[in-house]
Amino acid sequence: MLTGGGYCFLEWKQSLFEREASTSEVSDDLLIPGGMPIGIYMETDGVMVLGTEAVEEKGGTTQEPAKNIVKAGDYIVGINDEAVTDKKDLQRAVKSQEAQEVVLHLRRNEEYVDVKTKLVDARDGKKLGIWVKDDEQGLGTVTFLDSKSRFGALGHGIRDTDTSELLEIREGRLYTTSIQEIKKGKSGEPGGMEGIIVYNNYNILGTIEQNTESGIFGTIDRIDALFSEQEAIPAAAPSDVHTGEAVIRCAVSGKVEEYKIRITKVDLNAHEKNKTLVIEVTDERLLELTGGIVQGMSGSPIIQDGKLVGAVTHVFVQNAAKGYGIFIQDMLKYVG
Repeated sequence: MLTGGGYCFLEWKQSLFEREASTSEVSDDLLIPGGMPIGIYMETDGVMVLGTEAVEEKGGTTQEPAKNIVKAGDYIVGINDEAVTDKKDLQRAVKSQEAQEVVLHLRRNEEYVDVKTKLVDARDGKKLGIWVKDDEQGLGTVTFLDSKSRFGALGHGIRDTDTSELLEIREGRLYTTSIQEIKKGKSGEPGGMEGIIVYNNYNILGTIEQNTESGIFGTIDRIDALFSEQEAIPAAAPSDVHTGEAVIRCAVSGKVEEYKIRITKVDLNAHEKNKTLVIEVTDERLLELTGGIVQGMSGSPIIQDGKLVGAVTHVFVQNAAKGYGIFIQDMLKYVG
């Protein structure tokens, strides 16, 4: 039964990509469009430095030993001879040090540097005086699935909220989620989607392998739990995309639906890859539900003329009905 069921599912999946593409189409890529909400959990590649702080010693004096030595956005990957991959490693390594001075091994702007800093002997143990983080979590929307079970989502990278730096990740996972509440967007105050994410093995959908300026990318393991029977469609080349009517797919109503939008600008030479399209929500249902584009809708696929042309990436803060999008081809560069 397991073998037969697996075969039937693989046969169904393959059939989604067997639609014959017109010879006039610039791109032969066939993708299943998404629109489903996903829970996101990522672990940083090393421990990310957020900043430094003064620490009080046992004697009552304070000092900030790491000030001007480490920088926000650095990644601590080791202390002396001990490797560091997460906060627990860092805490363990600091606790085990006997000397008052240590060497921190850092990754800074893709280069590795060593710096010396002092440990503060505080009342509750030894301290570096450094604020750090080693993970990130949230909610977004999946954009597409390809024939090799590779996915793209968000259309923009995940950045640290304190430093605004793009997170360098060691690994990550996608989880099932359901939308529980929508905070409607209004002028000057972007809205948002709130969902319930249970971070356990049962709810894992796949793995996140890349966090880039054009989105997050990886592999879906449980396709049947995320994608239902949908038709694969061609991926548009940037030159195919034009101003005019289009639709986006998202699940703000509790299920994936298509909503009308208008592409008002196509910029083939935009400075930021995830702001090459300007869109405006025209669908009264979506405007009533969300006010337009809200946080969590990033990654919602944009479909025009039967092709997947891109994904929603940002909302205009002063006008929630408007936002930016990215060309799908700029996302496809990261899957293969």
